[in-house]
Amino acid sequence: MRRAFEDIFSKAKGRIIIATFASNIHRIQQAIDVAVQYGRRVIMCGKSIVSNSQIALDLGYLKMPEKTWVRLENLKDLPDNEAVIITTGSQGEPMSVLSRIAIGEHKHIKIKEGDTVILSAKIIPGNERSIGRIINHLMRRGADVIYEKVSEIHVSGHASKEELKLMMNIVRPRYFMPIHGEYRHLKYHAKLAEKSGIPAENVFIMEDGGVLEITGEGASKNGKVTSGRVFIDGKDIGGVEDIVLRDRKRLAHDGIVIVLVGIEKLTKKIVSGPDIISRGFVFEDVSQDIINEVRDLMTNTLANLEDDIIADISLIQAKLRSTLKKYLRNTMDRKPMIMPIVMEV
Repeated sequence: MRRAFEDIFSKAKGRIIIATFASNIHRIQQAIDVAVQYGRRVIMCGKSIVSNSQIALDLGYLKMPEKTWVRLENLKDLPDNEAVIITTGSQGEPMSVLSRIAIGEHKHIKIKEGDTVILSAKIIPGNERSIGRIINHLMRRGADVIYEKVSEIHVSGHASKEELKLMMNIVRPRYFMPIHGEYRHLKYHAKLAEKSGIPAENVFIMEDGGVLEITGEGASKNGKVTSGRVFIDGKDIGGVEDIVLRDRKRLAHDGIVIVLVGIEKLTKKIVSGPDIISRGFVFEDVSQDIINEVRDLMTNTLANLEDDIIADISLIQAKLRSTLKKYLRNTMDRKPMIMPIVMEV
């Protein structure tokens, strides 16, 4: 892994942006070590990665020379060939730092020719499309993107097939139940257990809610129980999830603004809207001027969207949300819940 970093750092002429998991302190340490080796300073970007790195630094798990860590606000003062940015968003999460950088929405970091972006994390099954979109956006803006398909930039933390077989041969379990991954991963792991000598009748592939009963006489499947998300309100045990309470408080304090837009599926042209609906924000009949201003703002935002953004509904919604949020905060000092709804027709 370090050798891969060293190879990239030795060739990169501009800024280097590394996206990884905020919890992967070892990977962050490797990036810092190689940055120091090549005379670069490090900027941490993203609440979770800054918080985790600071805690790890305080506890002695993360080590770096003095003045290596530079504040994000000072990035503009660093020469491009001396900057390394470590951030989150390696799985293409819509509101992550890397995602906002990729679509030009980040306040401090704008991609430019000569930037090198490293996705130092294995693609989690199911995230391929969102990660692919991020890579496309970065490349359109001039970045050189390095990821696992084109470089050995990530070493998986998961065991390989041979390592799993070795573990089963060492432990020699009588019963076996794979628990990690999607159903297809469980199936392959179960087949591996059978090849390692565990009887097929003693290998159990369980799904959410399934019961595996273990007694002194052995293990066997025994029905199902209710599983999944359970919403409890009122006086019942468990109460309401924190995120629900947060949304309720926000709705009660600032209300909600809904932006409705219709897009023609094939041409991606705006065919209806934007229509503005608000509840608990302003009384629409009295404050029609405000509603008209918001509608004009949303119309102008849609008209100025780049082609790569208008092709992606989630990015359109993110752009509308961020633009309206900034406008309402600056003009009215209000923070209503903003819900853009873009429909293909």
